[in-house]
Amino acid sequence: MNTAGTIDRPLTRDPQKQAPMKPSTSEPAGSATEHVTTTGANASRQNRTREMQLIPEAMARAHMHDRLREADVERHAVRLATARRMQRRAERASRRARRALAMAVMH
Repeated sequence: MNTAGTIDRPLTRDPQKQAPMKPSTSEPAGSATEHVTTTGANASRQNRTREMQLIPEAMARAHMHDRLREADVERHAVRLATARRMQRRAERASRRARRALAMAVMH
């Protein structure tokens, strides 16, 4: 399966391996339209692309994904520990019941 990722679910979390975003044809390449900017301001704004503006959002999304995964792993570990504790408690109760039954049969 060789499908492309989306902004919400990229194929990889590594920004270096992600495909660069394509600029929209309906928007200008810079952050401001031509009739607003002056020629000197264009040079200072050339690095302000939509891709760069979305980097903090992508980083926050990746961070939240990691935190949710960690919380899920933690919940799984707590459930496993609880299940093992309950199993040991049930085994102790079973041993007590067998011992009590054996004592009752012997008398």
